[in-house]
Amino acid sequence: MSDWDVLVARDDLREIELRHAPDRAPLAEGEARLEIERFALTANNITYGMIGESFGYWRFFPAEGAFGRIPVWGFARVVESRAPDAPVGLRLFGYLPMSTSFTARLARKAGGYVDTAPHRAELPPTYNAYAEAVEDELDDHRALLRPLFMTSWLLDDFLAEDASIRTLVLSSASSKTAMGLAWFARRRGLPVVGLTSPGNAQTLAGLNLHDRIVPYGEVGGLKVEGPAVYVDFAGDPQVTLGVHRALGAELSRSIIVGGTHWSAERTAGDLPGPAPVLFFAPDQIRKRAAEWGPEALDTRFMAALRAFVAEAGWLKLKQSTGPEGLMAAYRDVLEGRARPDEGHIIRPA
Repeated sequence: MSDWDVLVARDDLREIELRHAPDRAPLAEGEARLEIERFALTANNITYGMIGESFGYWRFFPAEGAFGRIPVWGFARVVESRAPDAPVGLRLFGYLPMSTSFTARLARKAGGYVDTAPHRAELPPTYNAYAEAVEDELDDHRALLRPLFMTSWLLDDFLAEDASIRTLVLSSASSKTAMGLAWFARRRGLPVVGLTSPGNAQTLAGLNLHDRIVPYGEVGGLKVEGPAVYVDFAGDPQVTLGVHRALGAELSRSIIVGGTHWSAERTAGDLPGPAPVLFFAPDQIRKRAAEWGPEALDTRFMAALRAFVAEAGWLKLKQSTGPEGLMAAYRDVLEGRARPDEGHIIRPA
């Protein structure tokens, strides 16, 4: 198989480039080469690109010049190895580049594997970890939902610590992470209002994940029972300003998670109400792993994921193959053309 990478301009996410890789270089001692089997592409990956400089996302799979590799989540298999802990045939789930293959310095740690490459040493350990993954009939769903649904699950766990909350308001309600949070919150009996574009409103309303769907143009008239928490998956300051103004004293907390509206203006004037606070999922993972243990954490999460998939008959998996399929899917996700009830799965070959 001829290797290739799809790279994205760091300062303009619309500019993407296919690069055919040269012949594979010999591995150094301690390295393993992994061929990528499949990965998901979602609005979450756009967020990685949008905040890649400040959060270090461009540094996981370095590239020279103005272009970088946006990370994705999926499955890969070791095809060559000079790493004692990583035999040929080992199948892993974790952080990948949008490529056919990559090299890693894999070492077994804490029941899984870690890429110990020097350039990743100071990056969040959650993203350096790889889990051994036997093949499963839910692999496409795992590729699509595991990282997003993990954030949803951790967010719900984090919010459940505040018994005063009476309503959740979610921007970018069509994003998979927001949909997962809505599903969790309603299971706990917490009303959820989803904010979305007019084009997605009807589809979202038919999925029964939210108590109410409000198009962005109607945010100015938004009224909910407080104390309310606004969870921002869109990263659009104009929407955030509208929510803060509409809810007034009923808004007790404002939480930033993502930035699906990556092209929105970054300023919107003085923001009334609570100052937005960033939710960083790895912090909550570390907290619960310390309290429950890593195995118990993973067992609880996988039970929740399987329960969601069992109820998500509406979710359609859209398969794409090769660099052309990847780039077409990337443009659809980037420009907001991906449907709420679809999930993109990419197979490099």
